[in-house]
Amino acid sequence: MFFRVVRRLPACAVVCGAALFSISSLADTTIFTALDDPATAKKPFEGNIQAGYTAQTGNTTNSSLSADTTMTWFNTNTANSIWGSARNTSSSGVRSSEKYQAGARSRYNLDDDNYVFGQGSWLSDRYNGYRARDVGTIGYGRQIWSGPVHTLNLEAGPGVRHDEFEQGGNSTRALAYASGAYSYKISDTAKFTQGLSVLANDETTYNSETALTVAINTHFSLKLAYDVTYNTKPPASAPDKTDTVTSINLVYGL
Repeated sequence: MFFRVVRRLPACAVVCGAALFSISSLADTTIFTALDDPATAKKPFEGNIQAGYTAQTGNTTNSSLSADTTMTWFNTNTANSIWGSARNTSSSGVRSSEKYQAGARSRYNLDDDNYVFGQGSWLSDRYNGYRARDVGTIGYGRQIWSGPVHTLNLEAGPGVRHDEFEQGGNSTRALAYASGAYSYKISDTAKFTQGLSVLANDETTYNSETALTVAINTHFSLKLAYDVTYNTKPPASAPDKTDTVTSINLVYGL
């Protein structure tokens, strides 16, 4: 199968969130580096839906709403995932960010250590200069560690990227893709994850997510994440090269 990056949340806020979350199937929709090894899957389907809301009133008025979902189906040697996310931020009644993403991914294990993959994504982030951005990649992956404490996979391959800019115009270019996803099971209730991806051509985009997930009880978990996107040549309408988001979400697991 062949398939199609973050705004800052207000620092002072009242936070609430609700989600369906599986700690063994964590995915960052920005990168997309799904921990999707079918050889270690415990069940044929794992999915999550996460939502977060922040609000500030008083001398300033700010609000932010986010929603994310990832779903993965496992077979003996394959894993197929779909994902999506939406984020909106307003300040003093004026919209300051609006970002939507969707995508899909497929992985096929050649053996215990090697696999091939195909993935694609669609992004609309007009406050960062992109009316739309489509990325598709295929390639080879290597499962370095498979747990249960440490998990690490690396992958790379060619791809194509089509950008439609908010100020008008578009471009289509080939790219080289590389990524890595690491997870560390700190305890039975806590997990640390780090994901990194690179989309490289004459304009290179780096994406990173650092996250800590802690189970509160058998159903609820708390996820703290820090995402960074760095673009060497951002669109003229959004010249800052670095974009970051810090988020805390309460998640509910099936």
